[in-house]
Amino acid sequence: MNPRDRRAARHRPPNPEAAGSRRRKTVFTVEQVVDTALDLVAAVGFEALTMRRLAAALDTGPASLYAHVVNKADLDELLIGRLCAALDLPEPDPARWRDQIRDVCVRFRDQYLKYPGISRAALAMTPTDLEIVRVHEGMLAILLAGGIAPQDAAWAIDALLLYTAAYCLELSIARQRAVTDDIAWVLDRAELHRRLTALPAETFPHTIRHATELTAGEHHDRFDFSLGLMLDGLARR
Repeated sequence: MNPRDRRAARHRPPNPEAAGSRRRKTVFTVEQVVDTALDLVAAVGFEALTMRRLAAALDTGPASLYAHVVNKADLDELLIGRLCAALDLPEPDPARWRDQIRDVCVRFRDQYLKYPGISRAALAMTPTDLEIVRVHEGMLAILLAGGIAPQDAAWAIDALLLYTAAYCLELSIARQRAVTDDIAWVLDRAELHRRLTALPAETFPHTIRHATELTAGEHHDRFDFSLGLMLDGLARR
């Protein structure tokens, strides 16, 4: 089966007769491949996930792995699809559309942050995985119910998911650098504040004056602020 047909076959209902006619013994399934890949990402980060490393974790060779997964891009889509499968989508409520969209993005954020760097897999992806499309469909339904024009809704979904993925990726990179590059100050607000206020006053007067504002924010305050800014702007269009 060629790669395109293999991808398409995942989205077709099972055919028991066809499956029985070409029954064969397999060591692992696509689901086990995804499970193992997610375990690796949780342990060593997405950047360290390679097809060779995944094959070794499954105690098989690359050829056997490629019988289940087309390539790394295909694996990436399967990983994001698995994360999407864990997301429950609300029944669209016109009166609560902003809260509902914010909640979907927060759920995405929390899923991404369980697996360091995995949100990189969502970037520049044209999804065919049905779970990913299901989430996009649910977000579109919420926005349309809220009275958002179809074109605005379509681009808003792209922007919101892109921001969520980028936010999680940056946070994962910062955490990794704080450990591997011994520059923990990137996550230390007090140290960053000290560095900003130590800049030459004649060159950076505004940065020094507003160093507290520039370094403010607990937990996901900046994420919440940015989502609110995007949704408020969308509501005003």
